[in-house]
This record gives sequence, structure tokens and C-alpha cells, in this order.
Amino acid sequence: MENTNFIMRFLEWLMSFDRKAIILAASAIGAGLAMIAGIGPGVGQGYAAGKGAEAVSYNPKSGRQATTVMLLGAAVAETSGILSLVISLILLYANPLVNVTGAAIVVAASAIGAGLSMIAGIGPGIGQGYAAGKGTEMVGKRPRLQSSIIRTMFLGQAVAQTTGIYAMIIALVLMFANPLIGLL
Repeated sequence: MENTNFIMRFLEWLMSFDRKAIILAASAIGAGLAMIAGIGPGVGQGYAAGKGAEAVSYNPKSGRQATTVMLLGAAVAETSGILSLVISLILLYANPLVNVTGAAIVVAASAIGAGLSMIAGIGPGIGQGYAAGKGTEMVGKRPRLQSSIIRTMFLGQAVAQTTGIYAMIIALVLMFANPLIGLL
């Protein structure tokens, strides 16, 4: 019972602020939350770079090829971080929620939810980096198969990115076509 009273008091206090200020504050929180997804690409790219160093140490003659594969794979692993950056920038500079009519708490929660959804980009970033690392490792061991390895790596990375794309779709829906706002 005491928890319920606290929540009600908190919501009443929150609603005592200007509507636009609440939405902008929630948007700033959402933008920051979205950038948590940068953890995934950082881990994935670090793994790919480590595998690149291993590949060069195994077979110095394939160093240029292994480095190329590592850089290509690491670039793809960054995509979920880029998607999160786009959502953050929309929330900060082109926020469609500021002028949305409806309950301020729902609009504010939508801004936070848009950012939270982008955290799903951690998985694709790590997965794509893992694929890049393994591709780099194999090119170091078998440079003759570089084209086949790269093709397989890119296909795996594309599949791994799907959850990051789903997260971005949810973030965009929450910002531009929110079905919840019309329900009140």
C-alpha cells in the first residue's frame, strides 16, 4: 500500500511540471538509453580485431587479406550502433513527440521506450563481431577461400542484424505512429 502511495505521489509531482519539459526530459533519457547499444559493436569489433591479430600471427603472408576481412566485418558490426545513434539524434533534434497531443505520461514513456528498445542492438553487434572475427581467423588460415568466407560472413551478419532492425522499427513506431496515444 505504501508503494502505491509513493508511485501516485511521484506521478502527481511529475505532472506538476510543464508538459513539454516532461517530454523533452524523457526524450533525453531515451536518447541516452539508446546509446547503451554501443556496447555490442564495441565488444564485437574488439573480438574481430583480436582475431585479426591472431590470423596475422598464424600466417603473416595473409596479413593484408585478414586485415581487409576484419575491417569489413567490423564495419558491418557497427550497424546496430549507427541505428541507435539515428534514434538518439531523432529524439534530440527532430523529436516528433514534442508536438503530439495526448497524455504527457504516455508520450514521455514513448520517448523512453524508443530509447530502451534500441538496447536490443547489443546482441547484433556482438554477433556480427563474432562472425567478423571467425571470418578473419579463417582467411588467415585459408586465404585461398577468402571470397567464400566473406560471402558466408556477410550472410551471417545480415541475419544477426534482424533483431536490431526490429528494435529500430519499434522505436520509430513509438515516435512517429504510436498506437497507444489514441487509446486514451
